[in-house]
Amino acid sequence: MGLYRQDGTRITKAAFPTAALDDPPVRVTEDVYVSEPYGRGDGQPEGSKRFMLYPAGTIVLRSAVDSLFTAATVASISPTMGPAVGGTAVTIKGAHLDGVSAVTFGGAAGIDLHVRSATELRVKTPPGGAGAVAVELADDSGTVSKANGFTYEAPAEG
Repeated sequence: MGLYRQDGTRITKAAFPTAALDDPPVRVTEDVYVSEPYGRGDGQPEGSKRFMLYPAGTIVLRSAVDSLFTAATVASISPTMGPAVGGTAVTIKGAHLDGVSAVTFGGAAGIDLHVRSATELRVKTPPGGAGAVAVELADDSGTVSKANGFTYEAPAEG
């Protein structure tokens, strides 16, 4: 599920339009919409219908806002191996991936991150040392890690 402005741009957790009142209630400062795909669909915001979730001025609990930003989960990483020089195109499948803003391999930032839908993203591996590394995805709810999610192959000796 994604949250969107009236013009269709995605709202991140950090940019959720609120102004603090007494803690924990917050006042929504602009209209916020939720997107749902038509029918089963492919999970992409395009071709989806949007419904107003909170009109500007609504007061909601901060915990209600936080619950709208579900942490990403990783179901699969493919391929799981690649050369240490990097550049391997990796597809990560899971849930709630539409808020992922960065992917790291053993702490090094992935290259050319492309979020395809809420269930799939693609990224290229950076260079790395031979061996298995954790793959970490950063999103609005924090970081999710897949231990030994990718293995860099040692260069062939020639």
